Amino acid sequence: MQIKIKQTGDTTSQAVVREHRVIIDRPTEKGGHDKGPMGGELLLIGLGGCFMSNLLAAIKARKTDITGVETVVSAILVDSPPQIDAINIAVSAQYSDFSVLKKLITIAERNCIVSNTLRRGLQITININ
Repeated sequence: MQIKIKQTGDTTSQAVVREHRVIIDRPTEKGGHDKGPMGGELLLIGLGGCFMSNLLAAIKARKTDITGVETVVSAILVDSPPQIDAINIAVSAQYSDFSVLKKLITIAERNCIVSNTLRRGLQITININ
């Protein structure tokens, strides 16, 4: 996987993913123009989107009657250095069998690249080209 991010303003950038574009910015209270989410918010979007994609695929593959799936991804922030200390994904849906939903949530969690990566941690390098 690879994405490209290019500056488009004094606080704004644009990510290009395949044929998709995502604007990244800071909120006005942090000196930005609030034209898009910040990187930390995009991290939560990535986690929630990955989990949701896997959950919907598991629901579809098993032809269950689970509908109206919604997740709320919440993070606890800490300082020094600024980072996310904990993340929670709350799932709600219409379902007839709780045990089926619980099983599919476990399957989605085990297959989510983002949650698997965040749990184990990873090495990040920064180079100057």
